[in-house]
Amino acid sequence: MVSFTLQALISIFAIMNPLGNIPLFLAMTESNSLKERRHIAFKACLTAFIILMIFLVIGSYVFKAFGITVDALRIAGGIIIFGIGYKLVIAKSTQSHALHEEEHQEGVEKEDISVTPLGIPLMAGPGTIATVMSLASGQTDKLSHSIGVFIAFTLILLVTFVIFYYSSWIDEKLSKTELAVITRLMGLIVTVIAIEMIVKGLLEVFPSLT
Repeated sequence: MVSFTLQALISIFAIMNPLGNIPLFLAMTESNSLKERRHIAFKACLTAFIILMIFLVIGSYVFKAFGITVDALRIAGGIIIFGIGYKLVIAKSTQSHALHEEEHQEGVEKEDISVTPLGIPLMAGPGTIATVMSLASGQTDKLSHSIGVFIAFTLILLVTFVIFYYSSWIDEKLSKTELAVITRLMGLIVTVIAIEMIVKGLLEVFPSLT
């Protein structure tokens, strides 16, 4: 349980990449006061928590209704996450996890950006959702896995809130080069997680591969 929760913590933190999102958060809240910026950070984290909680609780039932298996989710989610990780490693934005240019501009212009684009898709994007559902889909002890994932993404969102809360100070202390190094490290971890998900899904779908 403890080792699985630690694995979930690392996976979700790498996917969500709160440190790498600091410049984007600051850019979209540059016209807000410090108090407003921190309120936006709280609402964004709360929105992401609600979205991830919904998918954790009823996501598997929705997938069953459409005939989607856990192993298919692992393979598809792994492919999505691999794309995110690869682009993080080579320091490029991702279309599935980062914001489109229109979403970024909308975020800068709109009065309340906490729900969208910050809460979703920046924090609770396809990659994060796929990771949460895949990690929670244990065949033998699903309840234990779900609890571990819940603890993991709750802690990561609390950490994300603290990072956004002190984002101005962190931005002053970290150079662009240091943020780029952190982003590439997160990308490497994400790609390894993605490969593991894909391999696990393929071995279940094609047991003859073993």
